[in-house]
Amino acid sequence: MSHNTFGHLFRITTWGESHGPAIGCVVDGCPPLIPLTEADIQPWLDQRKPGGSRFVTQRQEADRVRILSGVFDDGNGPVTTGAPISLMIENTDQRSKDYGEIARAFRPGHADYVYQAKYGVRDHRGGGRSSARETASRVAAGAVARKVLGDGVRIRAGVVQLGPHRIPDEAIDFDAVHDNALFAASAEVAPAWEAYLDGVRKAGSSIGAVVALEVTGLPAGWGAPLYAKLDAELASGLMSINAVKGVEIGAGFGAAELSGEDNADQMRLGDDGRPVFLSNKAGGVLGGVSTGQPLTARAAFKPTSSILTLRQTINRDGDEVDLRTKGRHDPCVALRGVPVVEAMAALVLADAKLRHRAQVG
Repeated sequence: MSHNTFGHLFRITTWGESHGPAIGCVVDGCPPLIPLTEADIQPWLDQRKPGGSRFVTQRQEADRVRILSGVFDDGNGPVTTGAPISLMIENTDQRSKDYGEIARAFRPGHADYVYQAKYGVRDHRGGGRSSARETASRVAAGAVARKVLGDGVRIRAGVVQLGPHRIPDEAIDFDAVHDNALFAASAEVAPAWEAYLDGVRKAGSSIGAVVALEVTGLPAGWGAPLYAKLDAELASGLMSINAVKGVEIGAGFGAAELSGEDNADQMRLGDDGRPVFLSNKAGGVLGGVSTGQPLTARAAFKPTSSILTLRQTINRDGDEVDLRTKGRHDPCVALRGVPVVEAMAALVLADAKLRHRAQVG
C-alpha cells in the first residue's frame, strides 16, 4: 500500500490499523531545537479521542502518545534534534468480534469493496487502514507542526452546519467550540443541536455536517503560484480526511453567485502603510499565495456510513445480502473531525513555512 506520506519539506508518514496493537506516525523534516514533549501533543489528542460524550463512538481509548525518537534533552529540556520524530499511540479497546459479520460482506458507503478489489485482501476489523482511527496520528503530527509554526499562527475550526441546521456567518464564534459537546461554533445553537443529534443517534442513524476553518497570523507570501498553491494544498489535505466529500476556500461555491464587483477584495493603505483588505472573499489566498488575511475554508463531512438500518449490499461470494453495521460508531463523524481539520491545516502550513524559507530566505 503506497502513498502513506503527506507533505514536502515537512513530511509525515502514518502507520497502523484500527484494531492492530498501535498506530502512529513518523514526522520527517522538523527543524532542530524546537522544545517538544508529550505534554505538547496530548491536549490535541484529547480533543479527538473517542468516548468523550454520548454523541461520539463509545470506544474507550486513552490515546496516550509516546515520543520514540527525534527528541533529546541536553540539560535544558527536551528539544527536537532534526532527526525523524516517531510517535506511537497504543490501541487498548478493540472489539474485533463486532465486525465478524462483515468479514465477507461489503458495508455500503465504506472502503470495503474497493480495498478488496485493489489489494485482494482487507482487514475487516473496524476498516483496518481505512478507519478514521488513523486520524489520531495526524492530530499528533499536527501538534508538532503547530510548534514549527509558533504561537503567532492561530488555527481554529468548528462545526457550522449539522444536517440542515446552519449557523449564520455573522454568528460564528470559534471561542465557543470547546464549550459544548458538539464542537459547534456557537453557544446558542448547542441545546437545539444536541436534541436533534440525540434523535439521530437513538434512531441508529447518522447525519453529515460542515466544519469551518480559520487561520490567523499568517504573513503574506506563503505558497506558490502554480503547482504548489497554498489553497490547493490545503484543499488536498482536507480532502484526505475520512468522510470529507467537499472543500471550499473563502467564498467557495458562493463566488459563483457574485459579480466581479462583489467578489474583488478591495484594498486600502492602513495607518502603518501596509495594505488593508476590505473583504476576504478569496479566503486569504490570491494566486496560490497567502495575502496575510485570515485563511478560511470549509469541509463537508458525509454522514457516518455505519448505521443500524438494513442496507442492500453484496458479499465476496457474489451474493446479494442485507447488512446492518454493528459496533460503536459516531452519529456525526464531523464532530471529532474538528481537531483533524485543524491538524491538517497545521501540517500544510508548517510545510509552506519551511518551503517559503528555503526559497526566499
